[in-house]
Amino acid sequence: MDIKILVVDDSSTDRLLIESMLSDYPVLFANDGIEAMAILEKKPDIDLIILDLNMPRMNGFEVLQAIQQNEEYKKIITLILTNYDEAENEIRGLELGAVDYIRKPLNLESLRKRIEIHAKLKNNSKLLEQSNAILEETVQKRTKELVFTRDITIHALIALLEVRDIESCNHTKRTQWIIKALCEQLKNTGPYASILSDAYIKEIFDTAPLHDIGKVGIPDSILLKPGKLTYDEFEIMKQHTIYGINALRYEVAEECMPSFIKTAIECIGSHHEKYDGSGYPKGLKGEEIPLPGRLMAIVDVYDALISKRVYKPAFKHEEALSLIRKEKGRHFDPNLVEAFLAMEEQIKEITNKYTQA
Repeated sequence: MDIKILVVDDSSTDRLLIESMLSDYPVLFANDGIEAMAILEKKPDIDLIILDLNMPRMNGFEVLQAIQQNEEYKKIITLILTNYDEAENEIRGLELGAVDYIRKPLNLESLRKRIEIHAKLKNNSKLLEQSNAILEETVQKRTKELVFTRDITIHALIALLEVRDIESCNHTKRTQWIIKALCEQLKNTGPYASILSDAYIKEIFDTAPLHDIGKVGIPDSILLKPGKLTYDEFEIMKQHTIYGINALRYEVAEECMPSFIKTAIECIGSHHEKYDGSGYPKGLKGEEIPLPGRLMAIVDVYDALISKRVYKPAFKHEEALSLIRKEKGRHFDPNLVEAFLAMEEQIKEITNKYTQA
């Protein structure tokens, strides 16, 4: 593969000599650094520069500095021309970004060999860049396919709940958007700001609708009972967290499990835990409860309170907030309660937007 070469030297004799040595390469010439920079501006696709260091107006060191300061030129290979007694100049030139040096008087075999070596390196570098670009494109395509497949799976699981009339579409949307708003609130202030990155918030938002997926395993006679559950019935109802976890857990090491699956399992398995340790299924306490579970706990309870169920009428927004306030430090994480109450108007807006007429 031919490479485009720029020779920068104020000696006409050296320029003619190099031209004759490199007659089979496309070569451009400049008398000094100023002319060289002007050529680079017009032809930024130069691959290699043969650069004399001792020139008037703009010397080789200044050219090297200018090249280093321009991202467009940083991939250009630069060979510096030095005299046999200029070891200090060789070192300084290499420190400024040159990759090799050629000593004068010029030797045809040495010059061509160095250019051949760097031409191969340049060619290999370009091939590597092309391969990396193809690989990146392939990775992006596969990632989009995986995300699409994941989203289809999530929506399919949610649809199972809706088909059985276990949850409404509006419940799913309300809890999903309220939990996102709560995360955004906490991201700006509070002790969880450092861990609630945009990517983590999106993960919680995407997986939140799965929090009650295990209810598909609960009999309708319990799920839809228009009254208080008996002790035995409630024990069966509590199993929905375990069913949900088992539906997503696969026989694979935890470190190999996709992040969104871990987040979904945390949300499913711990959204009925209580801050004081009186919840289920494990009786976790305080920050032993994963953050997705603590977030879903407060959002899910709020939505259950304001929604009409077979066993109760809908509470008013203010009544629901009052009950949540009373459960601060008992059922709910105090920090989450404070953030939740601070975004009352936003909660109202989301609730009104996704409430069936």
